[in-house]
Amino acid sequence: MALFNRKNTNAASTTATLAVDPALAALTGDYVIDPAHSSIGFTVRHAMVTNVRGSFGEHEGSLRLDGAAPANSAASIDVKIASIDTGIADRDGHLVSGDFFDAEKFPVMSFRSTSAEQLGGDTYRVTGDLTIKDVTRPLAIDLEFNGSATDVYGNERVGFEGSADILRSDWGLTWNAALETGGVMVSDKVRLNFDISAIKAAPQG
Repeated sequence: MALFNRKNTNAASTTATLAVDPALAALTGDYVIDPAHSSIGFTVRHAMVTNVRGSFGEHEGSLRLDGAAPANSAASIDVKIASIDTGIADRDGHLVSGDFFDAEKFPVMSFRSTSAEQLGGDTYRVTGDLTIKDVTRPLAIDLEFNGSATDVYGNERVGFEGSADILRSDWGLTWNAALETGGVMVSDKVRLNFDISAIKAAPQG
């Protein structure tokens, strides 16, 4: 089930036209990301042989979905760096230090979308600006629409999940240590992971 629009063939014509599914068009509106049921995390190679996974416990954001025209959709996310959690307190302390994120000086990582498009089926690409520390660079995030539902409290929800690969050095995160056996302690490539549940906001006015 595509979120935005799907292609149908008119029996009276051989021309393919775009038709909007009324049920999907009804999803159009403003949404607030529910941090209690969402996660924003990362995976990075450690010591060349295994992966370290972490997440950010504190984040907030909003979505603007347009069920008829995906290009009008938008996303905004702010992440509190100090909320990082990799399961090891000493490692978390190192990550928020000046060697990495320097959370005291740069407490927030942010993403602001600039465009959105449907890649096919339920897969979408949201492109925007990711700011880490004092560096802002473009980032494209591929997301899968997981569907919509009304929860037990009457909230209209939508769900998305996806990922994007970045080079942390592009955002000034360059700390590393050489291994005796060759290679480095932390890979430059990092995978960002998104699992988003958002609640539709009440209409204004």
